[in-house]
Amino acid sequence: MEKIIIDGNSLTLEEIIKVSRKFYKVELSDEAIERVNKNRKVVDRYVEEERVVYGITTGFGKFSDIVISKDETEDLQRNLIVSHACGVGNPLEEDIVRAIMLLRVNALAKGYSGIKLDTLNTLVRMLNEGVHPIIPEKGSLGASGDLAPLSHMVLVMMGEGEAIYKGRLMDGKDAMNDAKIEPVKLTSKEGLALINGTQVMTAIGAITLYDCKNLLKVSDIAASLTLEAQRGIINAFDKKVHEIRPHKGQIDCSVNLNNMLENSSFITKQGDIRVQDAYTLRCIPQIHGASKDAVRYVEEKINIEINSATDNPLIFTEEDEVISGGNFHGQPMALSFDFLGIAIAELANVSERRIERLVNPQLSGLPAFLTEKGGLNSGFMISQYSAASLVSENKVLAHPASVDSIPSSANQEDHVSMGTIAARKAREIYKNAANVLAIELMAAAQGIDFYENYTLGKGTQIAYDTIRNQVSKLKEDRIMYRDINRCTSLIFTDKLVEAVESEVILL
Repeated sequence: MEKIIIDGNSLTLEEIIKVSRKFYKVELSDEAIERVNKNRKVVDRYVEEERVVYGITTGFGKFSDIVISKDETEDLQRNLIVSHACGVGNPLEEDIVRAIMLLRVNALAKGYSGIKLDTLNTLVRMLNEGVHPIIPEKGSLGASGDLAPLSHMVLVMMGEGEAIYKGRLMDGKDAMNDAKIEPVKLTSKEGLALINGTQVMTAIGAITLYDCKNLLKVSDIAASLTLEAQRGIINAFDKKVHEIRPHKGQIDCSVNLNNMLENSSFITKQGDIRVQDAYTLRCIPQIHGASKDAVRYVEEKINIEINSATDNPLIFTEEDEVISGGNFHGQPMALSFDFLGIAIAELANVSERRIERLVNPQLSGLPAFLTEKGGLNSGFMISQYSAASLVSENKVLAHPASVDSIPSSANQEDHVSMGTIAARKAREIYKNAANVLAIELMAAAQGIDFYENYTLGKGTQIAYDTIRNQVSKLKEDRIMYRDINRCTSLIFTDKLVEAVESEVILL
């Protein structure tokens, strides 16, 4: 059985993908179990002693000054969940829901949140058995954690709300019963422990980041094919040029281009046809490289966040101390995901401009709109429109969410991150960018087909063949969205990158 051991400290991005998309099972480590049990004893003792501790024996937010008796702790935790389950909009995708559950398990396994082991194991079992709560995508401010969406996850743990189980939408109680999982009855601190954290924004952002790392490689593949269709000049990618401006992403991109274009007879040298190319061709390493560096920065932040305690209050067992802090605040992630969205929007921007160079006969030297019988046929004319539309939409989506804040909880929570909005926007930008790059891949392959007796590069030949296995040469107008969808599927499923990397390692 393929399994990931959860210890609260060493979860990786690759493991998130294995659990969320490949349905690996998860299991708590012995050390995590010991920490959780010891931490819970502190909470139980505080309740028995009737200490006044935020979130354990008090209300929440603005109600933090109201003391709750130990006889009311179960009602307090249930009321917290049902009152906070205010999400709206479409349900989050299954892989994101699974990532949310996994990240919450990992955070609680650190042993600072005071949750009962039985309650944590319920969430583990739901993940392993495939009980996936319906979590609406909207409603989080990204500070005090992702309260609303995480509450929808906890509803199902309590036998309420809605869930998908074995492909069917059903009441949470029925889903738990069918999976033979006993619903939990939350007690002191547990509701707050389950919903006070950044796991929704981080799950969306982590999965998007993983996909964007693939998209960076796709952008280099698409650009290489366009360079061949445009008889681009290779000198701009000379190692010497990039060593004297040594941004890692820029260097990596230039290496990718040179490796993929090795042995290509399409590629020219400066002076063969023209002295220099336009920026969208000549500056590919500088443009793509900047996005690569941005993605690398975001990955560093995500690797910290997925193994962090983002609860409040935090219970330090050894010190016998409870500290009310602000680790639930999503600002580190909000800024990162805004940055991620901008970086990926730029990949689409430059791709669309390369598409324009391919379809515009004044720039390309190819038939107008890449069709032999222009006028009768429109060719790639409207494909470029679609790309332009997606790029324009991305420019709107790339406006930072993190620059906004609306006070909540009667001004107790007077600065919030909007990090979950930033993560959702980044994911939408990624999807738009993938479609733009799919159109470029198709257009570049079409442009290449107008040449005879030329040889493609070591990597671009594989890319071309992979595209042509899904999308044939456009000889006369046909329904284009089907071709775009097939080509986009090569990106979403990683098949294009995997095919090219069978021959050329991409950085």
